[in-house]
Amino acid sequence: QVQLVESGGGLVQSGGSLRLSCAASGDTICIAAMDWYRQAPGKERELVAKFVISGSRTTYGDSVKGRFTISRDMAKNTVHLQMNSLKPEDTAVYYCHADPERGRFHFCPEVEYWGQGTQVTVSS
Repeated sequence: QVQLVESGGGLVQSGGSLRLSCAASGDTICIAAMDWYRQAPGKERELVAKFVISGSRTTYGDSVKGRFTISRDMAKNTVHLQMNSLKPEDTAVYYCHADPERGRFHFCPEVEYWGQGTQVTVSS
């Protein structure tokens, strides 16, 4: 079906930058959107950014607007999350997520996919 592999996480100082990548493989034609979520210990999972493939539309969570940018490399079926001006509160495990196409192709399962997650730690 679809496999998602994140990379690019690590340790960065406050105010620094980091770029996350999520490579999708398999039946990528069945993906309607790719997103980044994050979850800190004891916190609810939150949507960070979304890239809707049809129309290349992007949305961002309020807490990251103006600092994060999501983009897509169509040739590589990869989405990137460029994170600038990082803050300690950005510390979390970041998960790549794929939304399935619904109704466009009958052979596509309407299943959501998750990557394994990559740790981002921002020090003060």
